[in-house]
Amino acid sequence: MYMNNTEPVEIDEYRLELENRIRNLLWTVSGDYQLDMKPDVSLFLRSKAIALYDGIKQGALARYYDKDMLGLYLVKKIFLQAGENELTFVAQLCIEEAIGDKICEERPGIRDMQRQCMEDILEQEFDILPDLRDIPGRLKVAVLRRRLNNGEWHVEKKLQPFMELIERAGNSTDTLELIRVIDELYNRLMDPNFESMHGTLEQVLAVTMEDLTEYSWEDFLSEEMYEEVLESYAEQLTNSVSGLENSAVTEEMEEKRQKKRSVKVVTPEMLEKAYTYVELNYGKSYLSEAEEKKINYQMCRGIHSDCSLYFTEGILKNPVKSNYQYEYAKRLRNKNIWLYHDKHRIVKHNITVLTETLRKSLVLRSETQTVLSDRGMIVPSRLWRIGRTNDAKLFQQELKGEISDFVVDVLIDASGSQMKRQGDVALQAYIISEALSNVDIPHRVMSFCTFWDYTIMHRFRRYDDPRSENDNIFNYVTSSNNRDGLAIRTAGYDLLQREEEKKIMIILSDGRPYDVIINRPNAKNPEPYQGKAAIADTATEVRRLRNLDVSVLGVFAGEEKDLATEKKIFGKDFAYIRDIANFSKIVGRYLTKQLEIDG
Repeated sequence: MYMNNTEPVEIDEYRLELENRIRNLLWTVSGDYQLDMKPDVSLFLRSKAIALYDGIKQGALARYYDKDMLGLYLVKKIFLQAGENELTFVAQLCIEEAIGDKICEERPGIRDMQRQCMEDILEQEFDILPDLRDIPGRLKVAVLRRRLNNGEWHVEKKLQPFMELIERAGNSTDTLELIRVIDELYNRLMDPNFESMHGTLEQVLAVTMEDLTEYSWEDFLSEEMYEEVLESYAEQLTNSVSGLENSAVTEEMEEKRQKKRSVKVVTPEMLEKAYTYVELNYGKSYLSEAEEKKINYQMCRGIHSDCSLYFTEGILKNPVKSNYQYEYAKRLRNKNIWLYHDKHRIVKHNITVLTETLRKSLVLRSETQTVLSDRGMIVPSRLWRIGRTNDAKLFQQELKGEISDFVVDVLIDASGSQMKRQGDVALQAYIISEALSNVDIPHRVMSFCTFWDYTIMHRFRRYDDPRSENDNIFNYVTSSNNRDGLAIRTAGYDLLQREEEKKIMIILSDGRPYDVIINRPNAKNPEPYQGKAAIADTATEVRRLRNLDVSVLGVFAGEEKDLATEKKIFGKDFAYIRDIANFSKIVGRYLTKQLEIDG
């Protein structure tokens, strides 16, 4: 249904009428009655203004600029490893600036629809102002508010260069000029290393059609696109960038509309029974009831709205009673330890290599520097200066470098699909933890899995625990399913509260977010979590953390057929570990790069 401050209307009953209305707007504004498009009727779920303004902008984009040229640029940029969602985001802001005023000056009646569209997007996507560290989010809010304030804008200092760049898009007279602004904004806002790593705009535009057609684009297509692959993907991109709304919000509303299952009421007694069963299987929670409620309220939203979080240090550390699950966990711990002894030399070598790699990276930060001072240890050779000079620096003082600027989170997938490589995954986490302990970098190690509607966050060590706590990692047990996006969001929340300037998250996973067990007794039965939706949700949480200046590395501990999924989730920052003997070198290279940035 769509809302227009009146009665809601079922989309399915009026789909054809709505599609025709949007097409007529597009054709009228563009002046091209041969222009083809597939109207996004689901936008009427958001609001009538958003849906109609989106159609108007598609027509305006075709009229004022070369859509094919713009679409080809977007495809080439993504081919050279630009993030699709990030590129779409900056292009949306620039295109709104480029055509928003033009269409209103030409057709003043559009102004009210434009304002209503901006108000609806603000209300639906930004019920609270984005965090100060969320520069893209705050930038979008500024663009939306600027439309509502008749072109005036006031933003904090760090947003000004980006707003000025977006303003340049409004003065672009041709498609290439608009592309240059989009490209510069992407490189400055989303990926400052893009030019050095992948190429300048000229190199992007130099990508040949032969290069593009040889690449498989099927995974990037929506379900509606089924014709010539490359052409369809370019069309999909240009349709996306002509809007301003967040497609994830639209998809979420559409999914809720299409739900056909009845709502199941779960009584407090049933929930209590489920909670007790979780306690028996995973150990007591280390959070108070109030703390649990608070974190669940903050984290379990959107696609995870019917989920719950459970925080434990494991059944071996905090059992309710000695039951079968407790004995099973003991056997698996012993199995992990036996594997450690079997691969003792390899593990020790990896710890040594990774430790030395980290130490070398921290030399500049931790190096002691000797300087002259008016206090400290006296320097005899400078005593002659007394009474002869005003220079009172007769002492030398040692200034120790600071290495406490770093903090690391290690998050491990503990779902049942990891069972056959459980011991190796535990060893990988143990190697990282031992090396970080050796160089005194605070770090936390946790695992996650999903049992009924609970995502279990199993903490093996806290950030500032002593090295002796690393042995808890051998308590790593695999079972059930996994909601990677919820686990990453939750772990990231704590990491962002840390005071250290440089934050790093290392995620050991098999690239298969999956939680589809239905009709669980005494549970709220969340929406199935699998396929494209689960992958997109996990990738979104990774990108959100990166946008908040958290460096995220995916360590792939799965089967080769799932590599493509891992790449979609983590982009270029992921490591494929085929042999644990090479683990320290691969992970060490990434950590070295992060530790030396701004060093």
